Amino acid sequence: MVFNIKPYERKIFELIQLSANELGVPVYVVGGYVRDRLLARESKDLDVVCVGDGIALAEKLASKLRPLPYIAVYKRFGTAMIRHKDLEIEFVGARKESYQADSRKPAVENGTLEDDQNRRDFTINSLALSLNEDDYGKIIDSFNGFYDLEHKIIRTPLDPDKTFADDPLRMMRAIRFSTQLDFEIEPKTFKSIIKNKHRINIVSRERISTELEKIILADRPSKGFKLLFDSGLLALIFPEMASLQGVDIKNNIGHKDNFYHTLEVLENVSKDTKNLWLRWAAILHDIAKPPTKRFDANLGWTFHGHEALGAAMVPRIFKKMKLPMDSKMKYVQKLVLLHLRPIALTNDNISDSAVRRLLFDAGDDIEDLMTLCKADITSKNEGKVSKYKENYKVLMEKIKEVEEKDHLRSWQPPISGDDIMRIFKLPPSREVGLLKTAIREAILDGVVENNYDEAYKFMMTKAKELKMV
Repeated sequence: MVFNIKPYERKIFELIQLSANELGVPVYVVGGYVRDRLLARESKDLDVVCVGDGIALAEKLASKLRPLPYIAVYKRFGTAMIRHKDLEIEFVGARKESYQADSRKPAVENGTLEDDQNRRDFTINSLALSLNEDDYGKIIDSFNGFYDLEHKIIRTPLDPDKTFADDPLRMMRAIRFSTQLDFEIEPKTFKSIIKNKHRINIVSRERISTELEKIILADRPSKGFKLLFDSGLLALIFPEMASLQGVDIKNNIGHKDNFYHTLEVLENVSKDTKNLWLRWAAILHDIAKPPTKRFDANLGWTFHGHEALGAAMVPRIFKKMKLPMDSKMKYVQKLVLLHLRPIALTNDNISDSAVRRLLFDAGDDIEDLMTLCKADITSKNEGKVSKYKENYKVLMEKIKEVEEKDHLRSWQPPISGDDIMRIFKLPPSREVGLLKTAIREAILDGVVENNYDEAYKFMMTKAKELKMV
């Protein structure tokens, strides 16, 4: 492995070294930056440790940078952070930590570089790059982190039981790094995660969701979810997803394992998009299959209504996991609700009216919905998969054809509720809603042309039927 430093970063290192010399303190770059540079990965986060006052070092460096950067100082934690160009540089004095059993917030005291390395979560994050004159550029490796980088191993520098008991979020981080870097968690370390999994309950939902998001955005997120499941963490942090696992058999008839099916759909979606919320839709598309599972002697296993119940579960899951309760949640909810519609259309001769309704209901999210539906085509039966994919192509052509003809994306009927109230001199009422719905449905069904005059004629005829005129 070669440690490659960009010219701009080298200049920053020289200024950090100069600042540390003026203060008379040893200084090192530690953690993720060193790891990522050795792996030839991009890194914009620079963690700087000095055996002294980290805040004073940050202030000294800031005085040498142009333009003068803003310094965020956190005196309670003894840290400071500078944003300069595309780097985020965090400074801290070397320290050692001790923890209480019911908290992941440590008691902190000043320490040596060795103390600081001891508190690191994994060997690959304990590497330190010296910026001192006598050994500038030397990598200090107290825990064989370099070996673990070369052999793609995640392990803790100290006894894993102590590491995870001190800060249980590190269990999530182990799985996250294993997923992002495609490393393997060393067996003793993984056994310790299983043993200490219940400690995750003292970690805030926000921190758990942050780690989960990084797993979801990895190139192969299914690896992380398998590790979460196998460790027992998934049942604690996301029981709805864990409950998808398993196959029931009755009268020699079984159903697919919906947990591993979900991971396959997530993997398929992840090949096509980095959209976090579309990936969340893949995770949640079948989330209501366990409570809707029924056995029918004629049909076998059924999951009727799982799309509607799944959509109803989305806000509860988002709220519990401290995810945003805004348009992102509504987007995921919509895709979960509609995810069966395109596949259902491929089973029949596709009518214009059915496609119009799909376009109307999906709106600007139609491409994302179709990406999800394509990803949902999973089966060990290659003939079945081939047939579905061919039908999917036919449906995509039909959608394109209807969209170009009718322009129904984000469409609103040519006569609005306000128009109806003005024309019939009515206040907001049930009758207004009935008439508005009738106009919309008639246009979507192709009974009425999508223009004001045709809609107006239909409205007057319908108003007579409803005895509004």
